[in-house]
Amino acid sequence: MANALESHEESKRETGTTLMFIGLAIWVAGALVSFFFPAALKIGRQEMFLSVILVLAVMGAVLMATGYVLRGKAEE
Repeated sequence: MANALESHEESKRETGTTLMFIGLAIWVAGALVSFFFPAALKIGRQEMFLSVILVLAVMGAVLMATGYVLRGKAEE
């Protein structure tokens, strides 16, 4: 019984870590989009680029916060 509980806690930690890593990867994708922002200014598409950057930033933050909460709950 204790082994099954320990396995479940380990699974929560791994899931939390994975979500945090995916959130970080999404932030890196947002940084890559922001690299092309000056070109968007030249062609007049800055609103689209800003919205994509904002969506990626929010998604990354939500995934990292969710992963952090899962990891924290697993350690209790």
